[in-house]
Amino acid sequence: MSQSVVGEGKRITLNFALKLENGEVVDTTFGKIPATFDFGDENLPEHFSRLLVGMAAGETGEFTVLPENAFGQHNPSNVQRFKRDQFAADMPLEKGMIISFQDAAKAEVPGVVHEIEESNVVIDFNHPLAGKTLVFEAEILRVEDSVPDVG
Repeated sequence: MSQSVVGEGKRITLNFALKLENGEVVDTTFGKIPATFDFGDENLPEHFSRLLVGMAAGETGEFTVLPENAFGQHNPSNVQRFKRDQFAADMPLEKGMIISFQDAAKAEVPGVVHEIEESNVVIDFNHPLAGKTLVFEAEILRVEDSVPDVG
């Protein structure tokens, strides 16, 4: 009987760590509850999923992921300046805080306060990991057939 490997039609349970190049851990399931997802369901970004193809339970891997295959390059046009009076007067604004905005389609878009000027607030809508090379470490715990949604 051949061992099941990561690919289309599979449900994968794994531990992972996402790190910056300097080793700083951004997110991890090691020492916590493992993650489970169906291959291609977009719970794991596509490029990260593709790195796991062919791996079987018990295997580990460490992959360097360039920005264009992770969260994209930092886009200067995603940094926007808003008038201070567009925010509630009693809203405390601090550099680094995340504020929820709505785009034209009324979808929620998070923005990070990048700079607070006298009459303007600079908001960065880039993903916080945009422009960063990441290290993706994975330990495959289980690979099984996906159960199709009934409904």
